[in-house]
Amino acid sequence: MAGVELCEPIQLYNILNQATKSSRLAERNYLCLIDARTKREYDESHLITAIRMKRDPSGSYIVPPSANLDYVRHCVVYDGTTEILSSDYVEDVAADEEINARSGSAMRCARVVQEYTRFPVRVLKGGYERFTISYHFLQTQKIFWMPRELEDFLPYPVEIVPVPDSPEADMLTFFGDVCHFIERHTQQDAVLVFSTLGISRCCTAVMAYLMHSCKLYLKNAWRYVQNCKNDIRPNRGFVRQLSEWEARLYLSSVTNISEPSY
Repeated sequence: MAGVELCEPIQLYNILNQATKSSRLAERNYLCLIDARTKREYDESHLITAIRMKRDPSGSYIVPPSANLDYVRHCVVYDGTTEILSSDYVEDVAADEEINARSGSAMRCARVVQEYTRFPVRVLKGGYERFTISYHFLQTQKIFWMPRELEDFLPYPVEIVPVPDSPEADMLTFFGDVCHFIERHTQQDAVLVFSTLGISRCCTAVMAYLMHSCKLYLKNAWRYVQNCKNDIRPNRGFVRQLSEWEARLYLSSVTNISEPSY
């Protein structure tokens, strides 16, 4: 079994908005998004491309025959409000007895789905309600999607990195995703990288990209960004993570970050 893990709303947003020449949602083995709520809730509105996980008369979930789960890279399940992965959930009841999905429905559904997947099944934290508060434009009543419709789907070209500007925050984990996103989109257009003050997180992201894609050492990437924006000030935690990124890319730390300029 591949297991079950929580998926932050930001992570699902980023998954839904990946694209090359066309949206990755058109790829058969890219994403299987499963709605574990009731038929009434699903018909009222659901997330784009989501398929409803039906249940038999006893209340047990039935894997949709259209879901090719063996080869799907991302499998995300959601209900209304699930916040945690818990083994303590209410026993299933007959499907026609429920108006709204019970708490823990996504977890029960994910336990069934994980039997068929190679990658971990993700349960959307906060469920449909929390996700649509921030990303209401990704809800729909449309059930069937033709391949051409998915190819023509216009993603929102935004990659969100959920990292606070704190020395303890882990930005290194996202460097690879940031680099690939910028690299992919600069082939077609410019990319705007921004954060609240524009001096710490966004500068760190740009330097990580320059080190990876332009083959610059940290000291050269720092100098390049500083020439473009003279008030850069990544916090010390991010500077150390950039140094570690340099060591990963070039097998050693070339830049001495103890110098006053850093």
